[in-house]
Amino acid sequence: MLSVDPANTSTSDFHRYLLGAVAPRPIAFASTIDDEGKVNLSPFSFFNAFSANPPILVFSPARRVRDNTTKHTLENVQSVPEVVINIVSFDLVEQMSLTSTEYDKNTNEFVKSGLTQLTSEKVRPPRVEESKVSFECKVREVIALGDQGGAGNLVICEVLLAHIQEDILDDQGRIDPRKLDAVARLGGDWYCRANGEALFQIAKPLQKKGIGVDKIPIAIRSSEILSGNDLGRLGNTERLPTDKEVEDFAKEPEVSAILEYFADNSDSRQNELHKLAKIYLDHDEVWCAWMILLQV
Repeated sequence: MLSVDPANTSTSDFHRYLLGAVAPRPIAFASTIDDEGKVNLSPFSFFNAFSANPPILVFSPARRVRDNTTKHTLENVQSVPEVVINIVSFDLVEQMSLTSTEYDKNTNEFVKSGLTQLTSEKVRPPRVEESKVSFECKVREVIALGDQGGAGNLVICEVLLAHIQEDILDDQGRIDPRKLDAVARLGGDWYCRANGEALFQIAKPLQKKGIGVDKIPIAIRSSEILSGNDLGRLGNTERLPTDKEVEDFAKEPEVSAILEYFADNSDSRQNELHKLAKIYLDHDEVWCAWMILLQV
């Protein structure tokens, strides 16, 4: 295990470790204006949501590591405390990347990237018409975290108005991640796309109290076949099957075949049952997996 002390490591090296490890990070595609009305558009991956009431987004335009200069976005929000945070989808990721070029202050990145300025309703900076979600925000506070290269500046933004393209909503009126097709930032030149096989669901344990991994029988917990994720899923069950439920499930063809074939070899029987249970877990059939694992 490599242990890295930031006090004994160059800022640029530790910066690379941070960005490589703390990933993926959502991207705040921030449009701002200066006190002369000149528009700036730039992406920031030090970004996330921090409150729903009030609705707060925070992003951080850090001081440049190489020369300790500040970015136009930071200068803009300090003089005109308003910003539109546009969400980046895959279909505009290359144009977004282009705006990270360090153009001079008089350059409008909307023009350079070919993206369309759309007049906002409650703030002065324009929003990106091509973005599927945009948040018009007032800047409540800017908190400087240091005065040296690499130091962040937390721009705390209160959402005044959200714009959401209706065609990315599902039947329940919620944002469908497959339709949003969001892009996130990793280290170096790497990005990732929140779509396809990268998407998966985990039932939130908010309405129930799972038994926990500590209550799983030791023979299952110490399995060489089941992973930590498998155990976590099993531990999110509210109760164990009854003896009667387990006994009835033993009549299932796949289970009975294992019990009969390995009747005289308990270790092999357990391994085969665990392999079968893992198949069920991979198909999100947790209850069936439990009844397989509890066979003796």
